[in-house]
Amino acid sequence: MNQLASASQLRMSLLRWALFVIPVIMFLGFLSGTISGSTGENSWYQTLIKPDIQPPSWVFGVVWPTLYFLMGLAFAMVLHARGARGRGIAIGLFLVQFLINLTWSPVFFGQHKVTTAFYIILAMLVVAIATTVAFGRVRKAAAWLMVPYLVWISFAAILNYKIDQLNPDAESLYVPAASSQIGSRR
Repeated sequence: MNQLASASQLRMSLLRWALFVIPVIMFLGFLSGTISGSTGENSWYQTLIKPDIQPPSWVFGVVWPTLYFLMGLAFAMVLHARGARGRGIAIGLFLVQFLINLTWSPVFFGQHKVTTAFYIILAMLVVAIATTVAFGRVRKAAAWLMVPYLVWISFAAILNYKIDQLNPDAESLYVPAASSQIGSRR
């Protein structure tokens, strides 16, 4: 016996990483978006002029969970690759780009800072490209799982830029609060 672990044990180890990492990535992405109000019902967002290439709101609700799933699986594959050269750098880059990712929604939807959000998404894209290259050196399949994310955030950067151009006063837009009859007495 010259193997430390059987193929089946190695697959189970990857499965354990995936069963932990994927839900964490998806939950944190969901939390960032939910806390910042990144939905099509966001009244500030509804007042913005959108570019012609803007997809319907429901697309974002399908795309982001899918991307977070793929990112989580790619990250699990890299975490599972113990002893692989470049693994530590790949893990570090992933964590940096993911933290940048989590800041975008609060800045764009929460603080209404469209220009700042554009610079954040550019930084996210640069670090995500570096992450994908680093993942490719550890596990090629992990790098391929990151490609849809790269494509989407490239498109999202274009959308962010166009929204910024179409709405130079986005940060100062006044959106009246929803009125409520709760607590009012006559």
